[in-house]
Amino acid sequence: MSERVLPDEAAAWLRSPPVRDVEMIFPDMTGVPRGKTLPAAAFLAGQRLAIARAVAIQSYTGDFPDYRFYGEHDPDVTLEPDLSTLRPVPWAKTPRALVLCDCVDHDGGYSPIAPRSALRRVLEGYARLGLQPVVAPELEFYLFRPSANPDAPFQPPELRGGRVETGQEAFALGALNELEDFFDDLYRACEVLGIGTDTYVHEMGVSQFEINLKHGEALALADQTFLFKYVLKETALRHGLTAVCMAKPLAGAPGSSMHLHQSVVDANGQNVFSDADGTPTALFHHYIGGLQTHLGALMPLFCPNPNSYRRFTKGLAAPVNLSWGVDNRSVGLRIPVAPPAARRVENRLPGCDANPYLALAASLGAGLLGIQDQTAPSEPVQGNVFREESPCDMLPCSMEAALEAMQGSHAPTRLFGEAFTAALLALRELELGCFREEITPWERRYLRNTA
Repeated sequence: MSERVLPDEAAAWLRSPPVRDVEMIFPDMTGVPRGKTLPAAAFLAGQRLAIARAVAIQSYTGDFPDYRFYGEHDPDVTLEPDLSTLRPVPWAKTPRALVLCDCVDHDGGYSPIAPRSALRRVLEGYARLGLQPVVAPELEFYLFRPSANPDAPFQPPELRGGRVETGQEAFALGALNELEDFFDDLYRACEVLGIGTDTYVHEMGVSQFEINLKHGEALALADQTFLFKYVLKETALRHGLTAVCMAKPLAGAPGSSMHLHQSVVDANGQNVFSDADGTPTALFHHYIGGLQTHLGALMPLFCPNPNSYRRFTKGLAAPVNLSWGVDNRSVGLRIPVAPPAARRVENRLPGCDANPYLALAASLGAGLLGIQDQTAPSEPVQGNVFREESPCDMLPCSMEAALEAMQGSHAPTRLFGEAFTAALLALRELELGCFREEITPWERRYLRNTA
């Protein structure tokens, strides 16, 4: 086989000092890194790796959807490395590299059920219009002490001096300083992996934090977000911590979101949401109209499991609505105050549990449909939307309702095709069925003495 054509610098550090292995990874639909590890020498020599296509649709439990998607119906795909993502693995004891891969079918096309393919398909729709989205994710997560008991509630970690945080530290620097060693390692690892981090803060929950990523091209930011979650969990384990990206890990506490800031530029890099005089364009309003029209049917892509919907609690800055307004945190679609060149939409609906490729594909895809269909939005709102609506007035409030909405819409197949839509629905139904089989502590606590 012919040697891979690598950038000179990348080839040099793969050879000397010798990197032993290369992780060839891709995201499955749940956002878990999957793939295979190849000796570095074989990677340099151009060896190709194949994997079952259905690995991309493994469930949270490791099970697969119904038989349509595996067995004799499950061909191999080739793991095609995106060489621009080749990086050292920061936490490896023996030198190791990783590279993000696309899943490529026998005919040379991207696998229709792979999440990276889904985002590529949406971005191709923008490219046909001479446009390119620009995005910036904000990720919230919790740090807890390790526990081997999945039935026990999460507990905040012990800090310096033996104290445990009890609250009232939102946006304070004390807890950040007390976890300085962890954050130092996390930031160093992000630099190695090419993850463009920006601000980080202590959020509202006990031992809850937020890190923002710098804005950029959508596929690159999806890659960075995916890798950030990978490095976050690995770094936490090295420091005796557990990093949790669940949407709602603690009852009565704030959930963890993944707000998505998004704008669109033309071939000259100009923001098409603003006219030359700085006023909002018709395209800007069509984009919002598309989000309002289609996000309800795309909820399973950015609210992917039953726990995702526990985050939507009225009055806790997790709006379950499709209203939009300027600098208003009670709406689902917030327009931050910014200069015309930075005019953007902040989609506040996705949780940190979402697969970033699918969350971006859903949000950008809904905006794309609005542009294509010239969809008009509602009027912007002012004031507290929470006071005017019940939580489920505008969006599905459960996994069951979200799947029903998706099944009744043409938007998913317009954006992602029939194969992807069928696979995602089958996967979510499988996971929902597994969830329903669990008997919860609430049931044991209150129903044990029912007549």
